[in-house]
Amino acid sequence: MEISLIRHGRSKWVQNDWITSKQFENWVTRYNDHGVYAEETYPVETQKKLETANMVYTSDLYRSRESAKLLISTVDIVSDSLFREVELPTLSGIFSKVRLQPRGWTVLMRCLWVAGFSSGCESFSDAKSRAKLAAEKLVRSAGKSQSVVLVGHGFFNILIAKELLQMGWTGVKRPASKHWQITTYTK
Repeated sequence: MEISLIRHGRSKWVQNDWITSKQFENWVTRYNDHGVYAEETYPVETQKKLETANMVYTSDLYRSRESAKLLISTVDIVSDSLFREVELPTLSGIFSKVRLQPRGWTVLMRCLWVAGFSSGCESFSDAKSRAKLAAEKLVRSAGKSQSVVLVGHGFFNILIAKELLQMGWTGVKRPASKHWQITTYTK
């Protein structure tokens, strides 16, 4: 049995201006709502795994669903909010005047989130619990289908991979973080 995790394609939303935390909230919404760039070619290993997969899942976010369709249009895809990327907290007050580029806000918010700050979003603890449920769903599906692929998101794929390893699956500790890259876990 095998479970493969793919990170979605590169988002079409590429604005990199210096923005406030409130503007960053809008940036995240746009990032989620825009599609991904189609590539001239995709990684061969990613394509091969999708062609042989008996089940393909995505999150319900547009960039995940569109990425799966760009990679393989001949397979039925099941979208599920269980596989959504973890959200980022929101800031207000003294941070309302601070300006960072979106990448800076993402790193700062993710660090705060891992440290326990979850204003306006799912907590780190809750995300880990959701990742366990997601991993269990993938394992059940692999038990029936033998080969399952998830076209998901960078950080949530990391949480799922950790759960798979704890369940006795074999694979690398940290899944590929580049867009379109695949990491496979076996049992």
